[in-house]
Amino acid sequence: MKKTFIFLAVSVCFELAWAQEEKPSQLHHELDEVIIHGNRIEIPFVESARDIQIISQEQIAKMPVRSVNELLTYVGGLDIRQRGPFGGQADVSIDGGTFEQSLVLLNGIKLIDDQTAHIMMNIPVPIDAIERVEVLKGAAARIYGVNALTGAINIVTKKESTSFVSAHLYSGSSFKRKEEEDGSGIYGGGGLQLVGNYGDEQQNHLFALSQDSYNGQRYNTALNNSRFFYNGNYYLDNQHSVQALIGHIDNRFGANGFYAAPGDKDSEEIDKTTLFSLSSKHRWGDLTLMPRISHRYNEDDYRYFKQDLNTARSRHFTNALMLELNGRFSTSMGEFGVGWESRMTRINSSNIGKQERDNHGIYAEFKGKYWNKLIAVAGTYINYNTDYNWQVYPGLDLAYLLDNTWKISTSIGSAQRIPSFTDLYLDQPPGNVGNPKLQSENAWQYEVAVDYSTGRIRAKTGYFYRDISGFIDWIREDESQPYAPYNLGDNKIQGIYGRLSQQVLLVGRHNLGYRMSYNYLKPKISFDNTGQSKYVLENLKHQFIIGINYNYGRVSLDVENRYIKRELNSGYDVLDARIKYQLKSSLLYADITNILNSAYREAGAVPMPPRWFSLGMKYKWNRK
Repeated sequence: MKKTFIFLAVSVCFELAWAQEEKPSQLHHELDEVIIHGNRIEIPFVESARDIQIISQEQIAKMPVRSVNELLTYVGGLDIRQRGPFGGQADVSIDGGTFEQSLVLLNGIKLIDDQTAHIMMNIPVPIDAIERVEVLKGAAARIYGVNALTGAINIVTKKESTSFVSAHLYSGSSFKRKEEEDGSGIYGGGGLQLVGNYGDEQQNHLFALSQDSYNGQRYNTALNNSRFFYNGNYYLDNQHSVQALIGHIDNRFGANGFYAAPGDKDSEEIDKTTLFSLSSKHRWGDLTLMPRISHRYNEDDYRYFKQDLNTARSRHFTNALMLELNGRFSTSMGEFGVGWESRMTRINSSNIGKQERDNHGIYAEFKGKYWNKLIAVAGTYINYNTDYNWQVYPGLDLAYLLDNTWKISTSIGSAQRIPSFTDLYLDQPPGNVGNPKLQSENAWQYEVAVDYSTGRIRAKTGYFYRDISGFIDWIREDESQPYAPYNLGDNKIQGIYGRLSQQVLLVGRHNLGYRMSYNYLKPKISFDNTGQSKYVLENLKHQFIIGINYNYGRVSLDVENRYIKRELNSGYDVLDARIKYQLKSSLLYADITNILNSAYREAGAVPMPPRWFSLGMKYKWNRK
């Protein structure tokens, strides 16, 4: 940590000593132009009263990452608990919540998995096909409905009017010899990402294929991950358009220590997810309507003994059909957003049984701007679930623009997390068993923040307080008993955060940029159960992330460090770096991840990879 602070101080001093007249950052300008849709009302990023972070395509290209899981580890407030390295398997939580309390979307399509949120990050999009990632923090039921209790992550894919083809090839290793049970050789692997787009003024079609294969980083952690993705937009005219999306991921990995260590040393998991969506957008004057139908199918095959498929094998087949109608219309008073959505889920499982439930929601929002200074967004979401009946989630966001650089904002929101089928019905002793008497989790969150933004610098700091009633955690009395979920009581958490980023022009062709974020969380949990907790005692407490990018001509260097301290565990640093060389249409790079060779774990009993070396090459052809 001391070395990190010294490096930052030296970099800033170098900038102050040598900086010429600074030009407005193109990256900051692009962020200001981003529109946050929320599926209904359009809100310019600069006017948002919520805590929203946007990771742009330009930022993604600088980082030493090759998967969405790896990318999100560098976003302040997100806690990515990777069991499978190299993008294999991960849970994501926001601001100290559990992984079940956050929502992931792809182009606005909810990737809720009613079986278990452990496979919510089964995203069929390689990182080279992503335009940006939007992270909205705080209780967001008013915007996204159920299960957005602590926030939501929306992954937006590229949509360009020009045609291109890109190829990305990479390979890496720890140069550590395999464990004796794993055979001979060293641990390593690589991948290939192919992305193509056909576009003109009337249509665009994005195709993506990717394949990742690693023989692991310790015994029984090999990975084979295949993805296919298509997203098309066809513009009938200036007022009407049609969109289609198809995605598939086939993910197979060794699950040593993932869920039931130490007995699961020889376990394996196979996840297959298919996503389909067809939507359209229609404008008639000030009225816009956006219907959408989508379907998500997931097959989860967990093999406790991969050599014996007749013992302790769990198979789950989940289908979710989603129907939506989103709309907005503008008046002299402001902008209104209204809509309806339904989600029908069915599961057939070897240890959960045949289960089904439906969820229906209607919502309304209003956005007004007053005196060109005050932005107010108010609304409510009314939800009916066949298992948990009616709930209402109101919310209010306020932002005041002091001038062109300063903004203060506050928000209050409510949310609900409905237990998964695993929470309710799992029958897998002696490891885990469900609890059909579980009630839903309900939360209120309050937040205040201050933003500062110019053409060359962005800064934000804020405080939030979240109160969850009916908080769910998995508990067991001792190691001889299975884990089971319970509504333990209240979970109150306070948090403060700060973020700072700057991109400047130094002498000549030298460019320097830095960004950093700090998050501090203080939970207070009120319950009488004294058993062993499976998740809550591993909450994030301190998180400090810093990234520094230096560029000179065709050469650039990106250094990223994250310091993580959880409630009952020692803190650790993970330092990564990428150096790259840009040719006309090609890019060559070398990565070193975990430079300090830190020994750390993010989830379960899974040690994360030691120091890892990678080489990669990208090529992009653009049609002129």
